[in-house]
Amino acid sequence: MKCPFCGEINNKVIDSRLSRDGNVIRRRRECIECSRRFTTYEHIEEIPIMIIKKDGRREVFNRENVGAGMRRACEKRNISINVIEEFIEDLERDLRETGEKEIPSSIIGERVMAKLHEIDDVAYVRFASVYREFKDVNDFVSELKNLLSKQQGSGIRV
Repeated sequence: MKCPFCGEINNKVIDSRLSRDGNVIRRRRECIECSRRFTTYEHIEEIPIMIIKKDGRREVFNRENVGAGMRRACEKRNISINVIEEFIEDLERDLRETGEKEIPSSIIGERVMAKLHEIDDVAYVRFASVYREFKDVNDFVSELKNLLSKQQGSGIRV
């Protein structure tokens, strides 16, 4: 590590500490040449996950985009923001654990719809209408019929 004061690269670590969340290591260093102290931070270098969109474009995975879509679908519903945030954390971790550098957006969309279907049917239909690009009322009716038939088949009363 280069000393910010004299530019020398020889220094020693005096103290190391983990950040509160455990994702960063803070190190106090002392330059061997000028004896001045400085702080460095070590972060895990994460390779960005590229999302392959429906039209073939590629863009970096943005957890905020997923959250915005889910929050919009859950608007005015009795759904805790913590449920959404926990899901996004799990989703991002799962995507990183696959080891894939490029992931089709359809995988993310289907995972979001499955989660919304699990927590709130109205939010699920709202999200599905945008994700599946419903063209007219018939698309809504068709999706609602599928949803109702699944509920009735599982013994859930509507």
